[in-house]
Amino acid sequence: MKIIKLNETAKKGLLSDLLKRSPNQYTQYEQKVAEIVDQVKQNGDEALFQYTLEFDKTKINQENIRVSEAEIEEAYQKIDGELLRVIRAAIKNIEAYHILQKRNSWFDSKENGVILGQKITPLATVGVYVPGGKAAYPSSVLMNVIPAKVAGVKRIVMTTPPGKDGKVNPGTLVAAKEAGVSEIYKAGGAQAVAALAFGTKSVPKVDKIVGPGNIFVALAKKMVYGNVSIDSIAGPSEILVLADETANPRYIAADLLSQAEHDELASAILITTDPSLASAVQREIKVFLEELSRREILEKSLENYGYILIADTMQDAVDAANDIASEHLEIVTKDPFAVMTKIQNAGAIFLGEYSSEPLGDYFAGPNHILPTNGTAKFFSPLSVDDFIKKSSVISYSREALEAVHKDVELFAKAEGLTAHANSIAVRFQK
Repeated sequence: MKIIKLNETAKKGLLSDLLKRSPNQYTQYEQKVAEIVDQVKQNGDEALFQYTLEFDKTKINQENIRVSEAEIEEAYQKIDGELLRVIRAAIKNIEAYHILQKRNSWFDSKENGVILGQKITPLATVGVYVPGGKAAYPSSVLMNVIPAKVAGVKRIVMTTPPGKDGKVNPGTLVAAKEAGVSEIYKAGGAQAVAALAFGTKSVPKVDKIVGPGNIFVALAKKMVYGNVSIDSIAGPSEILVLADETANPRYIAADLLSQAEHDELASAILITTDPSLASAVQREIKVFLEELSRREILEKSLENYGYILIADTMQDAVDAANDIASEHLEIVTKDPFAVMTKIQNAGAIFLGEYSSEPLGDYFAGPNHILPTNGTAKFFSPLSVDDFIKKSSVISYSREALEAVHKDVELFAKAEGLTAHANSIAVRFQK
């Protein structure tokens, strides 16, 4: 990792480098993704099955695209019993956290006969995309599905790419069953996103698509937005650690590497006020690289997007963290809660040396689907709110409308909308 003195020039260079990782920068894939989306929109299952054969090397048809109960039972036989226990414990934590986010409809009535309110309605059908292929992500299943269930979504449709044998990873299937997925389809990539957005004979159309994926999935979600809602356009993973002289360099090195191992585009940044800590973390990283299995990915990630920034003051460090707006932010200082009050932009904040980022990935309860690439300045983690819609409620009595009808008519006429004004006036004409 590069050790750099934190100043405005260094910060601008860092921000410029990080933005290169955004899905919006990969325009060379847009034409291919647009072609896939259009083919599925026009030809439905035929295109979906053909792309599955082309990209996933497996034959899928109307008879086997939906995961059967027998396949789910087989998955339960294959999964490790201890992993199942942990999945169930994680579900309890995730449910408990998201239940606290749940909103209720509300109404406010006044003596003059005015009733105003907001009606909360869960989405009817949600599509959850879960990455597959070489890796399995049962934790991603839980984080997408559970807030939807808490919100009251009745039909949750999951798609995930099959392996060459036409099967889905057992851990993924068990997590989906435990979390309450309604139906699971063997489809991945941009073609699965298009199938969920427009519907095919085999795959139902949904109201919203959530879940992470590769650049093809991200661009496809961007393209179908408007036909359906989406959660966000996810970029590569990232972690930023704020630390002072009290921090343990071995812990920090381990936490930085926990995100760098995702892929070569992952970002790991340490900002510290202690130069000796910076050097110690750098040494610990070298030790860990000799031990960890994904060394090649780790080294490329750290070479491209790994930084250790030395700040003059903790306020300078905080200001830089707010500019970067990292997906994951760890605060490992003498008083992390005090530092946290100064943070404005972060996806998830981890306080203290025993609140390591993977705790949030798997078990603590808050959602691990977070804004990336600086979008924490205006986006939030996936939550129950992503699976509801709000309707305004307005009720006026005759007496209440009579008191204001001339004001409303004047406003409408000022905009040249005489039919609007007439709609009010007609109720008081003799």
